[in-house]
Amino acid sequence: MAGSLIIRKALIISGKSVQADQQRQDILVEDGIITAIEPSIPNPNQLKELDATDMLVMPGFVNAHIHTWQTGLRGLAGDWTATNYFRAMHAGLATFFEPEDIYIANLVGALNQINNGVTTLVDWHHCNRTPDHSDAAIDGLMDSGIRAVFMHGTPKPDAVPGQPHFSEVSMPADEVARLRHGRLSSSDNKITMGLAILGPQMAINDVCMKDFTLAKEMDLVASMHHSSSQMVSADGYEMVSNAGLLGNHINIVHGNELLDKDLDILVEGGVTFTVTAEVEMQMSFGNPLSARLLQKNHSFSIGSDVESAYSPDMFAIARTTMQVERHFMSREEQAKTGERPHPIPITTADAFNWATLNGAKDFRLDKITGSLEVGKRADITFLRNTDLNLKNSFNPLHSVVCYAHPGNVDTVIIEGDIMKQDGQLKFADLVNKLSLLETSGRKIYAEFKARAATAEFG
Repeated sequence: MAGSLIIRKALIISGKSVQADQQRQDILVEDGIITAIEPSIPNPNQLKELDATDMLVMPGFVNAHIHTWQTGLRGLAGDWTATNYFRAMHAGLATFFEPEDIYIANLVGALNQINNGVTTLVDWHHCNRTPDHSDAAIDGLMDSGIRAVFMHGTPKPDAVPGQPHFSEVSMPADEVARLRHGRLSSSDNKITMGLAILGPQMAINDVCMKDFTLAKEMDLVASMHHSSSQMVSADGYEMVSNAGLLGNHINIVHGNELLDKDLDILVEGGVTFTVTAEVEMQMSFGNPLSARLLQKNHSFSIGSDVESAYSPDMFAIARTTMQVERHFMSREEQAKTGERPHPIPITTADAFNWATLNGAKDFRLDKITGSLEVGKRADITFLRNTDLNLKNSFNPLHSVVCYAHPGNVDTVIIEGDIMKQDGQLKFADLVNKLSLLETSGRKIYAEFKARAATAEFG
């Protein structure tokens, strides 16, 4: 059977504390679905077997926010501020992407995520000025074999005479309908659909109402950035709340400088949140929102965000987010009581869940992926427990969150299909694809520097 196998002697890592002597389990996968997790599973049908004796076995990471289309521009934004990013990337570099550039960036970016132990990514795509750009992005994701949510966005170029500013442009409803009723109509396929809308920070009232309404009518998750205290629609969250347009299908990315009144509205409305701590600190978005959400007992997911700025490494992202919030919460407690906190306010299990199940939940995939359970798709990552940096750890969960890195990823399985094994991606023609990515990125950058009005920012 395609997508069927048995994983032997797996030490399964979950969000709960796992002891080193825990009972190892076999995992039966049939047609891409986990159908049994037991101490010993017979194999009368002679299914393929994988020996996990020397592995840590975990659900694949869910990268809940990444701009995969920027893969060909790696290394440009390492020292950028938010000003550099908005002026060079959106008003400049993005305008030189052709569909073939989008395709190769999404393909290689998704393959890199698989290589890093990610089985699901949320592709926040706002470089799609034509339907061909959107189709190319989806094609790249599909050809990689990853599970993904394609978040259909809108570009943010500078306005030209006779055309409206992007803040006055709502989602193209006809194009959204084409994809929603066409190639992305199923919620059961590897690639599903969402909307990457502007939201109140970046759009006028009329656009906000149209986009939130479209998301509800199309039954799509709608995600939006909120990276500044300055808002185009100052009362936008209250407006859409009063219209009954909030819910757990609405997702806020960043939210560092959300006003308390707006955060209360969003939390009470059941909205989800995604934190991308590394880029938020680099680009001075303010303290990550995670501490305020934790105080409200409201969960969140995490993501890597800007592919052009730093590595989309979910091990590092989970660890960084955890330690940043440990620091802020500990300092706050010490200021109040004069004592260092005990026990620790945030655990490795919390961080693990941010990077796995919470991301799946926030984008309607928690019945499919995000944890290793009977009935879910077999989206599984193996880490070599014999590697120099992991050997002899007393707690496997701590191994994943505190010690591991992408170099430890031995095997990645998505819906029962082996995408990486023995540390090697099983993707044909990878060398040629990497060459195409380099050619694309260099071409875009050269055109940007030669022709863009905002070239000085890059």
